[in-house]
Amino acid sequence: MTLRSDAWYSNPAARHWRCPPASTAALAFHQSLPGYRPTNLVPAPALAAELRVGRVLVKDESGRLSLAAFKVLGVSWAVARLLTGSADGVTFTGLREAAAGLATELVTATDGNHGRALAYLGRLLGLPVAVFVPAVAGPAAAAAIGAEGAQVHVVDGSYDDAVTLAAGYAADAPGRELVQDTAWPGYEQVPGWIVAGYDTLLTEVDEQLGDLRADLVSTPIGVGSLAQAVVTHYRSGQAGTPAILGVEPDAAPCVLASLRAAEFGSVPTGTTVMAGLNCGTPSTLAWPVLAAGLDADIAVSDEAAVVAAADLAAAGIPAGGTGSAALAGVRAALTGPGAEERREELGVTSDSVLVLLCTDGRQGLP
Repeated sequence: MTLRSDAWYSNPAARHWRCPPASTAALAFHQSLPGYRPTNLVPAPALAAELRVGRVLVKDESGRLSLAAFKVLGVSWAVARLLTGSADGVTFTGLREAAAGLATELVTATDGNHGRALAYLGRLLGLPVAVFVPAVAGPAAAAAIGAEGAQVHVVDGSYDDAVTLAAGYAADAPGRELVQDTAWPGYEQVPGWIVAGYDTLLTEVDEQLGDLRADLVSTPIGVGSLAQAVVTHYRSGQAGTPAILGVEPDAAPCVLASLRAAEFGSVPTGTTVMAGLNCGTPSTLAWPVLAAGLDADIAVSDEAAVVAAADLAAAGIPAGGTGSAALAGVRAALTGPGAEERREELGVTSDSVLVLLCTDGRQGLP
């Protein structure tokens, strides 16, 4: 399949950009969560042969607690920071004790997994949760969030519309706290904590790689918060950082459009099987980090994501629609017409080690 010229962006200077490291405090907190364990890093030799690289390793988030998605890492750390007012020595037991004395309602907007994670945490803490869900996310998303005990508000509009309504609802009464995974001017502290929480996933990858070093990391992009965490994690070292490839649905390529225009902006959104990436506006926190430190960004079709999900399933990885994006993107970048030039831009060779972030499983939300 020929890749459209407007579906690809690369930044040759990104590998040389550096930033301060993320806080490591979230990891100890996550290790105190009931049922915590690192998710698997799964070898996929058939994919390595297809992509003509040394190894492909898939970070399989289908085993993340009972939620089958990475989002709980950011949500839980942000709520811990918000309710305890501390970053040091916080445990889940301490968070539960802090929550017991509060009359707080947690509020968010979501395409699926973020809202479900907040609902799950609210249930564990005994706190009410209100979640605004765009109708385009589908009834399964609303039902799964409601099953965790949250009050679900279905929004006749886009994800961006849901965010606006959630923010208004949170501001409308005392005791309501917005826990949103995208940032805008004046609302950046909580999204920053969410990004810091995602670093646990990347620390797990480092430990699981052992003596290996990733040469390319492929990450899905919605508003850009996970990709911000990936860039921050790998660009805070001194040398030998991997190339980082962002992947977006062609129905909602908000970061790609901004990168190609060299200017922050929004795009209209449609529907996509990569529902967790169906976002029209980048996070203002993520944008400058991605503009400086993301090597490449690519937009892929739903058809490519469906094929990728089937191929991951054949490798023993039950990827959801959003989780399949990392493979769909790396496949589109490294194969087909123009692939040799893109491989060179990404520094990919026959010996390269590729890490794909499969952010959700089939038992998660789409």
